[in-house]
Amino acid sequence: MAQESPKNSAAEIPVTSNGQLEDSHEHSFNRDLKCSLPVGLGLSETKITSHGFDGAKEGVVEAGQFPSKGSSASPKSVISPSSAAASRLAGQGCDLIIPTGGRAQQKSGPVVLADEVKNPAMEKLELVRKWSLNTYKCTRQIISEKLGRGSRTVDLELEAQIDILRDNKKKYENILRLAQTLSTQLFQMVHTQRQLGDAFADLSLKSLELHEEFGYNADTQKLLAKNGETLLGAINFFIASVNTLVNKTIEDTLLTVKQYESARIEYDAYRTDLEELNLGPRDANTLPKIEQSQQLFQVHKEKYDKMRNDVSIKLKFLEENKVKVLHNQLVLFHNAIAAYFAGNQKQLEQTLKQFHIKLKTPGADAPSWLEEQ
Repeated sequence: MAQESPKNSAAEIPVTSNGQLEDSHEHSFNRDLKCSLPVGLGLSETKITSHGFDGAKEGVVEAGQFPSKGSSASPKSVISPSSAAASRLAGQGCDLIIPTGGRAQQKSGPVVLADEVKNPAMEKLELVRKWSLNTYKCTRQIISEKLGRGSRTVDLELEAQIDILRDNKKKYENILRLAQTLSTQLFQMVHTQRQLGDAFADLSLKSLELHEEFGYNADTQKLLAKNGETLLGAINFFIASVNTLVNKTIEDTLLTVKQYESARIEYDAYRTDLEELNLGPRDANTLPKIEQSQQLFQVHKEKYDKMRNDVSIKLKFLEENKVKVLHNQLVLFHNAIAAYFAGNQKQLEQTLKQFHIKLKTPGADAPSWLEEQ
């Protein structure tokens, strides 16, 4: 041919009969192959192998560690006689991707780097940083409110209801404490009356001349002890109901109130922070901070509104439950006390039946002999 078609020199590498490069063309092949490989991968770290001598199979570039130039050993290079493989190897140098394992593979398209694995320690550190920042802002808000320098959000109607609830809780706790004292004293009196009745009964059997007198007193003390046990059951039922109301129902509502107050402090802290940023200059450095502060403020505002709504609902249900419970318990307490001191045993027993109160028989809770065994 008068004019030779343009081909890459790597496609025209002469090969000897045993598949080895001729010495005269080794320098030109190395120079062309350098242009086809990515930057940073030298020929001293590359060997080219083939899986056979038929033209259908293409060569594969493998990266590995080879001895330095000063070493006597030299890298062994074997080239497939396939001209198509050599042409593709020379023409697609920009598409070679060298993975971490050291093997070069042909792949067209951009290089994709794997995302870095998140470090759990860094996530915990970020959580601690956010918690510290939030605590600092809330502490600063509390101190500024106590010093009279900072402003706070106040719901007058809700705050009044909360103050009334706390005041009522103290008064109910006082009633509960006095009722427990009365129950303890009544229990001691009933126990004494029972012992006194047993003593009178014993003397009535041993003193024939005072048999009737000791007998009357024994019956009276035993009757008083029985009525005292009935009254004691009514008082203990009253104490249990009021204790549930004060230490469970009201306490649960006050726990929600505490969460509401914490949300209010956070809301005011981030509101103050946003107001301070809005008063400052607006430039490229402060605008991202203002936007971030606005987002945090909106989050805490929604939390504050939700907690305020929860407190309002709980206060409403608590008021209804409190009226219902205290109405029944106050009627029970009044009727039981009046019947006991009037000596009306039937009315006292009827009061307990009205409120479905069952008295415990002395020793009923004690296990039997078979259960103990």
